[in-house]
Amino acid sequence: MSDAPNTIVLIHGLWMTPLAWEHWAARYEERGFTVLTPGYPGIEAGEDGVAALREDASAIAGVGVREVLNHLTEVIEKLDTPPIIMGHSFGGTFAQLLVGAGLGAAGVSIDGAAVKGVNAMPLSELRSVLPVLKDPANIHRAVPLTAKQFHYAFTNTLDENASQQAYDRYSVPTPARILFQGGFAAVTPHAATTFDFSDNDRAPLLFVSGGSDHILPPAVQRQNYEKNAKHSTAVTAHTVFEGRDHFTCGEPGWEAVADYALDWALNPRSGVIDATTGEH
Repeated sequence: MSDAPNTIVLIHGLWMTPLAWEHWAARYEERGFTVLTPGYPGIEAGEDGVAALREDASAIAGVGVREVLNHLTEVIEKLDTPPIIMGHSFGGTFAQLLVGAGLGAAGVSIDGAAVKGVNAMPLSELRSVLPVLKDPANIHRAVPLTAKQFHYAFTNTLDENASQQAYDRYSVPTPARILFQGGFAAVTPHAATTFDFSDNDRAPLLFVSGGSDHILPPAVQRQNYEKNAKHSTAVTAHTVFEGRDHFTCGEPGWEAVADYALDWALNPRSGVIDATTGEH
């Protein structure tokens, strides 16, 4: 198709940087796409960006949802044509909110965090985020995960050695304000994560879940999908990759998730889709 999107914007999640997309970006570029991996304000690309945050994360300590959304909006509005927008974890939340704002040709939320109105909170999610949310003072801080916390929240299907390698390469402190804003959206008027589930004009939106994800289990994306499918005629889909954890974009077999996400974005269809067979 001559009018198919030719640019992909990949949005990282919390405790991550643009480096988390290194394999996806290369794979999509090999397919002929221009790939952008913008960081949140104060987060730079590459290994240097990871090292800088580990040295001093004060630049991101006060960053919230609106600051990130404004920055991403500026990046996307400079493009000549609407891109495919994909995000992982809270990056999936940003992808959904950007699609809701009328940006993008299609959106893919991978292991996405909840927007306001999605209240599923499985126990494994609560355990994963409690180290941050238990201290209200963290709202003004950039908070890291320990290697043990990372293994539970992100890489629970990997052995300790593989988890440590992922932690050493990718994990950084994250602006806790974003987590507080997302976690308490239900009781916050005009919350930054407010989304219009009844928007019939938005671009197609796919929710991808990892079946073994601890920090954002499939129940979260399933409720998000169901609210969209119930209230909007826009194309909405959900699929689950069984046995995959929250590090699904980097753990072995990530290629299948990357290819599925892009193939769907180029040819969107609604419904609950079997990730293995492609059938409803």
